[in-house]
Amino acid sequence: MPKGLIVSDVRSMADADIRAKVTELEEERFRLEFRSATETLDDPLQLRWIRRDVARLKTVLRERALGSTAQSDAADGVGGGAA
Repeated sequence: MPKGLIVSDVRSMADADIRAKVTELEEERFRLEFRSATETLDDPLQLRWIRRDVARLKTVLRERALGSTAQSDAADGVGGGAA
């Protein structure tokens, strides 16, 4: 069973929740990286899972930002239309 976040679950989250989760995971990653410099981690792959989860969360946020921009551009008549 994968330890990472499931994208469909992320897409159902609100933007504020996603940002909070990103912050939480980045803090956890910092603590783990700091700890790995001084001692052996129980599960060193946890760093990889956290890094990938942060990337998934940021990707969904970026898709939403681009989607809302594309929708507002289409409503304004900007881009790609024939003159």
